[in-house]
Amino acid sequence: MEPSEHLFRQEAGRIVATLTRIFGTHNLALAEDVMQDAFCRAFEVWKLRGVPENPSAWLMATAKNRAIDALRRERTARTFEPELTRLIRSEWTLTPAVEELFATGAVKDDLLRMMFSCCHPRLPEESQVSLMLNILCGFSVDEVAGAFVSTHAAIEKRISRAKKVLAGSKRVFDVSVDSEFPSRLPAVQRALYLLFNEGYHGASAESAVRADLCHEAIRLTTVLLEHPTAATPTTYALAALMHLHAARLPGRIDASGHLSSMFDQDRSRWDSNLVAEGQRFLDLSATGPDLTEYHVEAAIAWVHATAISTGETDWKRIVSLYELLMTIRPSPVVALNRAIAIGQHEGAARGLEEIQAIADRDRLATYPFYFAALGEFEFRRRSYDLAQEQWKNALKVARNPMEKEFFQRRISAIDKHGNKASSAV
Repeated sequence: MEPSEHLFRQEAGRIVATLTRIFGTHNLALAEDVMQDAFCRAFEVWKLRGVPENPSAWLMATAKNRAIDALRRERTARTFEPELTRLIRSEWTLTPAVEELFATGAVKDDLLRMMFSCCHPRLPEESQVSLMLNILCGFSVDEVAGAFVSTHAAIEKRISRAKKVLAGSKRVFDVSVDSEFPSRLPAVQRALYLLFNEGYHGASAESAVRADLCHEAIRLTTVLLEHPTAATPTTYALAALMHLHAARLPGRIDASGHLSSMFDQDRSRWDSNLVAEGQRFLDLSATGPDLTEYHVEAAIAWVHATAISTGETDWKRIVSLYELLMTIRPSPVVALNRAIAIGQHEGAARGLEEIQAIADRDRLATYPFYFAALGEFEFRRRSYDLAQEQWKNALKVARNPMEKEFFQRRISAIDKHGNKASSAV
């Protein structure tokens, strides 16, 4: 059996973070090579012997041994982290020093250090985020491109340039004493937000829902919250929105394995424990004067997560929250969500008016749920031919088989004669 994608995502970042702590940011490529070598070793051994009882520990131990080998091989040709240089000169101290850096507590600290190292002030925020997603979260170049709605070539160049800047810093960020901590925190939060969104709303070619990415984002945010300086109201708001959205993940796929709209979901499958945890984080986020996009999105998620049904949802409040979000971080997607909420509150005709009024609407031309919203509102107005046309447009730009099947079901809900569909969306 081979290492799973989930295991890779969980362990790759931890291993690279610790290896970079040992080798230095200027040897990032060496750290990534050693990490890849550890996973290749896992592929070879586990095919023959099966997956060990504790695969994470096995990978960390293999990476540690590979790191020791690399230090022995390279110590005369390279420079490493200054604090390690003295220790690796002696065989007596080399192994114990690496053992200490691979201890459980040290690995967690290294992960946090690496998050902030990626957010170098010489890098624009998008490059900082791309670097974190690639190095610490195991994103491929294509997955980072999906998160930014960009091309493979553009993201590959961005990550390559960002790694050169990181390599030039020649030190891992020290989260315990560095004065740049507050200025780098927003980029770290943004990266974790995008990681979660890629799992919940992402453009993956395989699936419309990737719970592993959502839970990985929650795990890294939990690491962030364990640092007292990072446990800000904004970070709590970020944690709140993640937990409240994740609570609804079990309902996004129905019993037949099909993607289900929020209006059709079995709310009894929503995770009440995650809703409660999200509420706790939302309360903690209200302790300061700041109001961020994460606060507003968490509040929207809370209204949805605590509503008994679609009909009982406080759509007026959701509209006002989206209007507030438009003043904080406006975008065509936020405007679309606001228009959908208005349609739920005031009727399909109003929803269509608001969608047509969105500025930069052309930027939604490759977003399937733009056309799906148009189709839904036309369907509710009994304009069945127009509804079918919009759902066909959505099908054309669907990003994975689950979305394609979802839109095909909508198309099939209208027969050739334009009769009312057997069931509403």
